[in-house]
Order: sequence, then C-alpha cells, then structure tokens
Amino acid sequence: MVTDHYTYRVTWSPEDTQYVGLVAEFPSLSWLADSQVDALVGIRRVVDDVVRDLQATGESVPTPLADRHYSGEFKLRIPPELHRMLVIRAAEESVSLNRLISSQLVIR
Repeated sequence: MVTDHYTYRVTWSPEDTQYVGLVAEFPSLSWLADSQVDALVGIRRVVDDVVRDLQATGESVPTPLADRHYSGEFKLRIPPELHRMLVIRAAEESVSLNRLISSQLVIR
C-alpha cells in the first residue's frame, strides 16, 4: 500500500522544543525532529513501517481520509429551541436551513 495519501501534519511542540510530525489516520504515532522536513520524513517512515507490519500480520490498514467517499451529509442533534430559531432566521434570510447552517461552518 502506498502511504502518500495519508493526512500528514507538522507542527511545533513547545513542550519538546522540536517539530512533531503527525498523521491523522494513526493518532498514536508521532515523530520529533529539529526541522519541519525531518519531522515529515520521520513520520512518513514510521507510517510505512506500521503499514507494512499491519499487512504482514493480516490486520486492517486504515484507508486514507483523502481516499474515502464523503456524502456531504451528516446528522446533527440540537435543542428544539435552537432548531426553531435557525428555521426562523433562514426564513428571514430567504435561504434554506441547510444553506444557512452550512454558510456558518468555518474550519479554524
């Protein structure tokens, strides 16, 4: 399996005073290094090793997030009062409830 499609991230770790390489599909894995490049290279090597080990033992290998199918739908439970308020606001703005809520979602 090619591990290029996994979701890698490199960030600074103030606790370790080093960069840390992470991968979303394997939250327990990380790699510390003095440079961002070395942190990325390190975590990719670790993932390669882990995937090889999982395959060798017949265990399941996580599908990369980038390769998964997403329907664009998810269920959200909210209090009835909030639901009512959102429906009213959507009506006042002449948009669907779905359009109102999706326009308010922001990734930070």
